[in-house]
Amino acid sequence: MTEPTLAAPIDDQGKRQRGFSRYQALLIALLTFTQFTIILDFIIMSPLGAILMPSLGITAGQFGIAVSAYAFSAGLSGILAAGFADRFDRKRLLLFFYVGFTLGTALCAAAQTYHVLLLGRIVTGLFGGVIGAVVLAIVTDLFPLHLRGRVMGFLQTAFAASQVLGIPAGLFLANHWNWHVCFAAIVVVSIAAIAIIALVMEPVDAHLKLKQDKNPFHHLIATIGQPRYTLAFAVTTLLATGGYMLMPFSSAFTVHNLGIDITHLPTIYLVSGLFSIVTGPLVGRASDAFGKYPTFVFGCAMTVVMVLIYTHLGHVSLATAILVNVLMFVGIFSRMIPSQALMSAIPDASQRGSFSAVSASLQQLSGGLGSVLAGAIIAQAPDGSLIHFDRIGYVVVATTIVTLVMMYFVQKAVAERAGKQVV
Repeated sequence: MTEPTLAAPIDDQGKRQRGFSRYQALLIALLTFTQFTIILDFIIMSPLGAILMPSLGITAGQFGIAVSAYAFSAGLSGILAAGFADRFDRKRLLLFFYVGFTLGTALCAAAQTYHVLLLGRIVTGLFGGVIGAVVLAIVTDLFPLHLRGRVMGFLQTAFAASQVLGIPAGLFLANHWNWHVCFAAIVVVSIAAIAIIALVMEPVDAHLKLKQDKNPFHHLIATIGQPRYTLAFAVTTLLATGGYMLMPFSSAFTVHNLGIDITHLPTIYLVSGLFSIVTGPLVGRASDAFGKYPTFVFGCAMTVVMVLIYTHLGHVSLATAILVNVLMFVGIFSRMIPSQALMSAIPDASQRGSFSAVSASLQQLSGGLGSVLAGAIIAQAPDGSLIHFDRIGYVVVATTIVTLVMMYFVQKAVAERAGKQVV
């Protein structure tokens, strides 16, 4: 790893690396922790809502704007950064955006008024929204395709860890001190991660040896206009839309429709998160061993079944609610991990950064639009229960089936380039 080398277009058929080197294992842990801080900063806003609104004297509508400001600024920054994403060492690019993200989070920690908090969320989104794309480009550059499922499995545990460790810890700090301490804690651990990245991570600059378009705008247009990327962008958009439609309303549905006491919500998040931490790497291994698309098909089938069951549930026991949530997360992870591994094999080495940045922007924007669409579909009864929640389930099932068909053609294109039937 001391000398950067150009990765093969799809995979190295001669020598198939069976495991991770010590440096690669350290790099996976570092990138996973980086993802953990980014995801935690994003999702911590929702549970802090009950504390933030009275503290700053803002309405639910203003709080909603502060939450969505991150997603939309992240979507915009991904498009703006796409033209430059392949023109720099990816390590330096990661450090630049991570420092900006940390400064934005520090602004949130210091905010005494709503407008300062809103500005902090915008700054955090502008920088944090690009980090996921840079991480994906680094993984694609440094890991062959037959190992990427396992890498994606570990990276996905960042989401689960943020639920298991991050949210309870954040709420503990907010309840015992104040909500400013939550963001300050994220700043502290982010600074530590920045220092480790700067000292330990080696340059990721092999793509700079390839022919590059000197005009960033032309590079962006070339990426967006690449015909074989269009299908991948469409799949990315639908995957995010379906997922974000259920997530924002899951806690309200669990309490008011399933009859679970609000004090038991942390238990559901904790158990679901712990299972996700375990199943994420297992799904990654399965996608490498049995194929990305077969694993994706399994995930789609389980997602369809569990979403239909979940959205039609009435009052149930806590154990039933936990079981349904765990199985639904298994389905979701079994879609996201192999799909990300497959998507990583699509772009050319000279366009990996811009491709990942555009994909990240589509995820943020379609996720935000999905939440808005879900809000327009459902209504709330006088007793607080959600009406028409089953219709959201039908939309998610429909998008899942469509992505299943679309992903078949993505897999087919990747397999043809790799000279295989299944990758």
